[in-house]
Amino acid sequence: MPEGDTVYALARRLDTALRDRVLIRGELRVPAHATEDLAGHRVLGHVTHGKHLLTRLSGGLTLHTHMRMAGSWTVSGSGRWLPSTVMPDVRVVLRTDRPAAYGVRLPVVDLLRTRDEAEVIGHLGPDPLRADWDLAEAIRRVAADPDRPLVAALLDQRCVAGFGNLWANELCFLRGHSPWTAVGAVDVSALLDLGARALRHSATVPGAMQVTTGRRRKSEQHWVSGRAGRPCFRCGTTIHVVDEVPNDPERRRTWWCPTCQPGPHPPSPRSRTDSKRQGSV
Repeated sequence: MPEGDTVYALARRLDTALRDRVLIRGELRVPAHATEDLAGHRVLGHVTHGKHLLTRLSGGLTLHTHMRMAGSWTVSGSGRWLPSTVMPDVRVVLRTDRPAAYGVRLPVVDLLRTRDEAEVIGHLGPDPLRADWDLAEAIRRVAADPDRPLVAALLDQRCVAGFGNLWANELCFLRGHSPWTAVGAVDVSALLDLGARALRHSATVPGAMQVTTGRRRKSEQHWVSGRAGRPCFRCGTTIHVVDEVPNDPERRRTWWCPTCQPGPHPPSPRSRTDSKRQGSV
């Protein structure tokens, strides 16, 4: 699933292509909005909150989308249509007289009044990538349940918006905590300050997207995420992973180094080190 930094970078790319341009064709290919025609609206800009993308249009309208696991966006500099094999999966068409953008397999497509944006993002916690980032409020929300496992609190978008599975795992490693350490045993302020700086660096520095080790080789970009069965870059201990629990948002696939991250063990004996069986985040 895309995380806050990838959605933020996407918004900047869409802004470059579409901002201040008038749509000559605007279609929402979902049942709830199939009859809407956005042609004639000007694209005012793109705003993100966590993993949510808000495309603001003239006339007081906002297109709200979320990619979740399968969605994506494609930008065409010349305004060409996508290949015919892809078009059946397109859910959003935003064409101007030159560039165009297509939302593919988007599971969430809403059209609402801009004044009503809080209806779809009002539940979210502070976002480190927004100008209104509030570290104190983020600390308050994360620390509200001191017995909660740290990785679960980091994944909860109501606490902090933007950290996904990759960042939750990498931040636990960088701070030296077992992912199942109780929030009350953690310096939440230091953790979230690091997380905010890391997310901003990832989103805004060319070539830094989700590179947590400082190494840009594909197999060396992360400390623990996606590295089950491989040696820890710091101590050489084999990285472990525990599988996600279906339909449980607090039990995503979790990677950790047992030596660099001492503390509680996973709540089930399903951890393993076989990198051949692991999937992508």
